[in-house]
Parts: sequence; C-alpha cells; structure tokens
Amino acid sequence: MAPPRHLARPIGLLLGLCLLAGVVAAGMAFPFAAGIGLVSNDAGDSVNSASSSLVEGGLPLTTTLTDNQGLPIAWIFDQNRQQVGAEQISPAMKAAMVAIEDRRFYEHQGVDWQGTIRAVIANSASGDVVQGASTLTQQYVKNYTLYVEAQTEAERLKATEQTPARKLREARVALQLERQLPKDEILARYLNIVFWGNGAYGIESAARTYFGVQAKDLTVAQAALLAGMVRNISATDPVNNPQAALDRRNVVIAQMEDQGMIDEAQARSATAQPLGLATPLNTQPNGCIGAGDAGFFCKYVSTYLAEHGFSPEQVARGGYTIKTTLDRQKLAQVKASLDGEVPPSQPAVANVMSLVEPGQDKHRVLAMASSRTFGLDAEALETSYGLPYEPVNLGAGSVYKIFTAATAMEKGLGINYQMSVPPSGYASPIYVDGGGRPIPVQNAGNYPERMSLQDALATSPNTAFVKLEEFTGVPDVVDMAVRLGMKSLATTPFVDPNTGRRTDRSIAEVTKAQRQASFTLGVTPTSVLELANVGATIASAGKWCPPSPIESITDAAGLPVAITDAPCEQVVEPGLANTLFTGLSKDDISGTAAGAARQVGWNRPMGGKTGTTQQHKSAAFVGFLPNLSGSVITFDNSNSPKPLCDGAGAPFACRSGNIFGGKTPAETWFGAVKPMVEGTPVLPLPPTEDRYLTGGAETRVPDVVGRGVNDARAILQRANWQVSTTTVDNLAAAGTVVGQSPRGTALPGEQIVLQVSSGTVPAPPAPPGEGGEGAPPAEGAPPAEGGDGGDGG
Repeated sequence: MAPPRHLARPIGLLLGLCLLAGVVAAGMAFPFAAGIGLVSNDAGDSVNSASSSLVEGGLPLTTTLTDNQGLPIAWIFDQNRQQVGAEQISPAMKAAMVAIEDRRFYEHQGVDWQGTIRAVIANSASGDVVQGASTLTQQYVKNYTLYVEAQTEAERLKATEQTPARKLREARVALQLERQLPKDEILARYLNIVFWGNGAYGIESAARTYFGVQAKDLTVAQAALLAGMVRNISATDPVNNPQAALDRRNVVIAQMEDQGMIDEAQARSATAQPLGLATPLNTQPNGCIGAGDAGFFCKYVSTYLAEHGFSPEQVARGGYTIKTTLDRQKLAQVKASLDGEVPPSQPAVANVMSLVEPGQDKHRVLAMASSRTFGLDAEALETSYGLPYEPVNLGAGSVYKIFTAATAMEKGLGINYQMSVPPSGYASPIYVDGGGRPIPVQNAGNYPERMSLQDALATSPNTAFVKLEEFTGVPDVVDMAVRLGMKSLATTPFVDPNTGRRTDRSIAEVTKAQRQASFTLGVTPTSVLELANVGATIASAGKWCPPSPIESITDAAGLPVAITDAPCEQVVEPGLANTLFTGLSKDDISGTAAGAARQVGWNRPMGGKTGTTQQHKSAAFVGFLPNLSGSVITFDNSNSPKPLCDGAGAPFACRSGNIFGGKTPAETWFGAVKPMVEGTPVLPLPPTEDRYLTGGAETRVPDVVGRGVNDARAILQRANWQVSTTTVDNLAAAGTVVGQSPRGTALPGEQIVLQVSSGTVPAPPAPPGEGGEGAPPAEGAPPAEGGDGGDGG
C-alpha cells in the first residue's frame, strides 16, 4: 500500500539519508541493500577504469598551425582549449572558483557529505534525489565524461542526466581520484576542462577570449566573472546578459572576501570595476576558413597530414603545434601578383600559383594562393577547392615539352641538337585520332626548318616536339613526367571523355597504353604545385623530393612527433638536369616569356617554359632559379569552361581565345618573384655537361662537308645513317658536298641530306628597276611575342 501523501516526502528524505549514510559507512565499497541494489550496481560500473582514465587521459586540445617563423596561421579544434599547469593559473582564479563552487575543497576527500546531505534535505520537496552540492572533484569527473569520453549525443545526455546512478558513480570516482592526485592538480584540471561559452574551453582560452590575457594574469574581478559563469553560462553570459554577469561576479567577490581570500579594500576595488570585456571578444576561428590568404595552404597541410596518417579527429583534438614551411612575405607577394592580374571578382577566371624551394633533402612549399578568395560563399566567387595543388583539368599546354626534351636527352640527344621543325599541318604517324587518321599538327608562328632543342624550348614549335616524340616514344615521356614530379598522373583515375566516368586505370596508364602523342602538348590534368616541384627537381640537379609543407610537429607536451614522408630520389642524372636547366634558360630572353620578363626588368639567369592549351581555355608558366621554383596556371574554373581572351585588362571568357602562357601566367610569375629576389645575390646557372650539350656518340653525325659525294656517302653509311642527296648551284668542284642537314647530331634512323655542288653558278639576274619589290621578309620569324605554340602550345 502506498504511504499517505503527507508521509511521502519524509520517506523519500529518509531513503536519501540512509543511502548517504551507507556510503559514508562503507567508504569505497557501497552497500548493495535490496532497496538500492540496482542504483549501487550502476554506480559501481567501471569506476576503477574511469578514475584511471581521469588520471592518465588527456583533454581535447587545439592544434595550432604556424608559418615558418612560428606565428599562427590557423587553429583546428573540436574544443578550443589550451591546457595550462597549475602554476600558469592566477591565484585569484583558483580562489574565486573555490569560493563560489566548493568552499571546503581543501577539507573534503572528494565528496562533501555535509553539503550533499543538506542538498538532499533542501531538494527533497521537489522529488529529486541527490541534486546539488557536487564538489569541484565531482564536477571534474562529470565534465571529463561530457567533454572527453562522450562521443555521441546519447552519451552526452547520459553524462548530464539527473539520476542517483550518475551521482553515485561520480562520487565514487571522485573519492578514488583524490587518493591519486593532489588538490592543486585536481583544481587545475577542472579549470582546464570547463566550458565558458563563446567557444572557450578551459581557463586559458576563456582568459584570452573574454579579456585578451593569459590565465596567469587574471585579476580578481576577471577571475570572479569567470567563476560566476560556470553554474549557468547562458544566464550569466557577459555579452548577452551583462547585468546578470556583473551581479553574479560581485557575489563571487563577496564570497572571496567572506572566506578571507581577499581583504575589504581588494573586494571594494574589484566590485567597482566594469566588466572589462574585449570588444569584440577574441574568439578563435576554427579551421582554414579563418586563415585568410593562407587558406589554400592551410587546407593543403590538412590534406597532407591526412595522407600521412593523421586523422582529422586526431588533429582536431591532439593539441599539436605544426610549424609549416609557409613564408608569409612570399605569400603576400604571390597573392598581390595573382590579384593584380586577375581580380578575385573576375567571373569564370582563376589565377593560381605555387612556390617550392629546391633542395637535396627536402622541397619546402613556400607559398600557394589563388586569385579566388578562399571561402564558402560561392555567390561571392569564393572557393575552398584546392586550386593551387589539385589537378587543373584543362592542362598546362606546352610546359609538357620539358618532359619530351628530358627524355630525348636521356636517350642521347643534347640541347644543341638541331631539331627538324616540320611546317604547320604536319601529319605525324603517331598523332592520330581514334580511327588511326593523322591529325594535322599546327604551329602558332613561322619557324625555320631546323633549330636547336634549346631554341625550340624557348619558342615552342608544336610540330618539332611531336616529331621528337616519334623518337622518344610516348610511354617514356609520360614516365619522365612522373619521375620529375607529376606524381598525380600515376594515381589520378583516367576519366573516359565519352562517358565522363572514372576508370580503374590511372591517367599515366591510359596515356601510355594508347600512346597519346598529344601528351607533349599538355592536354593532361595538371597540379600547379606538382609543376612547381618539377622546376624544383631540375634546379636540384635531378633530385626529386615530395613537396613538403611541414617543418616540424610537436605534441601538447612539446615533444617532437615524427611524420614519415617518401624519400628523395635521384630521378635523372645531375648532368642532364643541370644542362636541361640551361636548355630552358632562353624563354625569358628570346622566347615566349621575354615580353613578360621585360615588363619588370628581369635580368637574372633562370629556367622557364610557357604553355597554352589548344582552345585557349588555360595557359601556364613554370619558372625556376637555383633556389626557387614557381608555377602559374590561369584557367576558366567555371562548370563549362570557355576560351579566355587576354588583353589590356584581366582575362575573360570569350568565344575565340587568345590567352598564352607568356601573358597572364608569365606576368604573374615575374610580378611575384621579382620583388622576392631583389637585393639578393644573383645565382648563376649550374654547370652543363658536354654529353648533354652535344649528345651521345650514337646521335653524332660525321661532318662530311667538303668531301666528295661518294666518300661522304660511304662515311655516313658506315656510321649507320641513311643518306640522300640534292644538287645545288655552287662554285665548288662538281660532286663536292657543300652542306648537310642535320649537321652535328640527329635522331637515330633520321635521313641525312647532302647538298652536292653542281660546279656552276648561273649569272645573276638584272638589277631591279626603280619601284622594285625589295628584299623578301626573313623566313623563320619567331611567333608573336606572348605566343607559345598555340594548338596545345
């Protein structure tokens, strides 16, 4: 039979008192009497492991990303918290918390039985059991469960439910905890775990957020305000409820005076002070969105960490200090040049750049940025996509001729090799469509029939490099690209252009299998960062290292944390890389980037190569010095890319494009790099090696000029060269070889054409009369300034 209503409350009270009396009597054991056995069993679950976890376990802490000078770039966290030791918390803060939350903190052993019994009596009228009177130790247990152990909403609700089981478990864990840790340590841990609103977890974050000071510098008034907020943060939030916060602060100050922690004068002074909040609050932005112009670099670091075994959860809770390789000054110079060429508000056009430092043991990523603002507001043309490091689908154009040249050099040609330059419309046997029909290869200008590999790299005739690819083979050129740094080609799935579906093979695999000769014209998706690292590999005497954004990592205790990266590799011979550096050194002098170089008064030795895709939807430039490499790609980053026109203003989408790598991309590079190197020593090009200048023995053609045609033919045929002849008018004895093409070096299997003298020269024509046509224009004029091959060039 249920007890009469007038006896219900005394019976509930008696039950609570008996329960607590049993706890006091049994200490750590807890009685399992029939009426409360279920509660006690629940309370005793995993108590030992819980106290052990509290002693040994860490808190979720904020990870800080810094630049190469140690200054913060961004903060990544689940809970914005910096842990500090007891000695780093002001005495005023400790006193204020004890005064208002647990005045017998230094007297009890984890559970304040007197206060708990009084709370039972006071709360019994409401029907609640064992509410209130939690000590700071018990509150630490509850907060640890809530902020560290609980991972789901259900677990968080359980951590705060008002049940006897939870209260008893907290009490028992608190008793054990006080046997293992000193009081000051428990108080410091409590202050480090508490949530103070406005994104601040822990006392250090709270002090910085509300007052812009460190926890060790909190005054009595500041400490009292924070201590007073803990009981009910929303009601005493000093921003939204300043009067309630002020009243509560003054209650805390009065308690501190009443308990002898401060004297009357200190209490009066503290009470007279205003709230003194920072305006605005020093809230910490979370993640890369708060990194400003370093947002793309920050996101690359996050991606890099994930690829190297650091999960996002680990980073967001680990409290690491990650010192990156970011050079803040170079970033500012890159961003200024990018925006100067393509404003962030320019629709459909993105201008992106990455910088890498060459080296024998590490290639540091110094900066990366985009004309697009890093952010989430698509309507404002912001983006958080990794433009400076993710592959750009539109390609880099003739920059890829670097890989064909490097392959040819490895197979025996030198940079002085006189290349055959077929005219526009050249039908190469390897440049064919899906049906095997030749696709005519076009040039953007007029070129001589032959030019050196070095001059061809500077002026970029498409036909010459497609012909060169006939010698090198497409697979070896693709492999060279991957070796020098275009690693994503070997890992990015190939997308079928007919269906738009990803295949299970990489871009490199498909390109090699199908022997796509268009590879040398740069139609392949290209990472701007990887392209910069190609330059760094060449500038590092052929030593490839993964582009690294990390200088060092330390954990919350300041101990170093290892990060395992791919080892550096010598991917081509040093002599080849050094000579290729020289082979690429004319682009800024007489090549397609010369106009951009002149605009800024560039006068340093460098290597460079421009590129433009066939329909002018993108253009690129890679340039490098012995100690710095950078690349730029300008492209239409809309969902339906169009050709880009590049005139006096910023590039814009148009029907028939005219952008070239020597325009916006090269101008961006020189505009960024020129101020970086001003005032620094001029570094020379690396030394060349003869065999990569003139080629290997198997490519050298005997010089037979001046010999009789039969003798010349025999010499060449003994050297395994095919020979043909043509007769030219010349005063040399008939049958004398007066010229040969090629002369010096040639592709294996290439035919040598001998010019044989007829022995006579016809009489000159009559001089032209008045009004004659004059001299014809010179043949082989280089492409117009800024052009670099057009159709893929």
